[in-house]
Amino acid sequence: MSRTRTYAVLTAALAIVALVTGCGGDAQAGGSAAAKLALDAPLPTTVPDGVKIVVGDPTTQKALELSGQLDKVSKFVQFANLSGGPQTTEAFRAKALDVGSVAEIPPIHATWTGLHVRIVASKFRQDPLNHPIYELGIAPGTTVKTLADLRGKKIAYSPGQAQGALILKVLKKAGLTKEDVQLVELPSTGDVYSQALAGKQVEVAPIGGVQIKRYLGKYGKDGATTIDHGLRDDAGHLYVATESLEDSGKAAAIRAYVAAWGVAQEWIDKHPREWIEGYYVKDQGLTEADGQWLVENAGHPDISADWSDAIQRQQETIELLAKETGNPVIQAKDLYDLRFQTVAADAIKGAVK
Repeated sequence: MSRTRTYAVLTAALAIVALVTGCGGDAQAGGSAAAKLALDAPLPTTVPDGVKIVVGDPTTQKALELSGQLDKVSKFVQFANLSGGPQTTEAFRAKALDVGSVAEIPPIHATWTGLHVRIVASKFRQDPLNHPIYELGIAPGTTVKTLADLRGKKIAYSPGQAQGALILKVLKKAGLTKEDVQLVELPSTGDVYSQALAGKQVEVAPIGGVQIKRYLGKYGKDGATTIDHGLRDDAGHLYVATESLEDSGKAAAIRAYVAAWGVAQEWIDKHPREWIEGYYVKDQGLTEADGQWLVENAGHPDISADWSDAIQRQQETIELLAKETGNPVIQAKDLYDLRFQTVAADAIKGAVK
């Protein structure tokens, strides 16, 4: 069995285990018995008794707990301990998930694989070029100081994930093609990329979050470096299985969750000390210094009530990926459920009054 196939099977198994232990139920259970809701019908605003949605968004779950707002959604939300494209895709296929938290690529990739999904919330970063999620990690002994130096290098690549799309964007910016480099398919989970760099399995890899700090701290003495890629990589979405939106009770619950999600993102931004201690240190096991670095690196969130620019950027990504992967060009606007466009932003405004 190939490494890629093994990884797919493993992530599917992990998703199932996470769902069983994390929420104890099928996402299709607990829905309302109402007639099918049209995808262009107004969103219901009252969550009926007995409705349950399964949400894979552990970061927001912790924010709701720390901010004392979990009771606002606990009646109708069951949290599953999973996030990211591979796990949420498998959970959607198993009809075991209603809402997932991902970056830019999973909704696109899910659509290309035959899943019907819609984006219901989007978060970006203010001043995104100075607050990137990823940097390009450079292996010890490899000289890469500019994007042009990527020519001929072995680069970690994860199809269907944000890191893979970023590499394609970087190559385009550098005036290079896939044929000008050697793409090495590796799953972008945990410290896989950092270890691959340290072991010279690859020469370049996009690494993000605390992995940047830890990679330089551990291997910098051996010559490990990072460089900025100079592109926006800040998209974060909540996306849902379309069939969940066709259930009026679940649609109402998803709307209420998106509102709570928006307020939770604002709380994280306004309470960095509590977030560092409660999430990064106590929940994630990081040091306070790691947490402080992550908060400073992230800057401030941008949750807009107008998705026009986001849709345009998503369309550019789709067209690049379609060209490079052979998939059909789809319309980014069809991935977004515009009924939710103002829900999070309006909830944030209401919360600060």
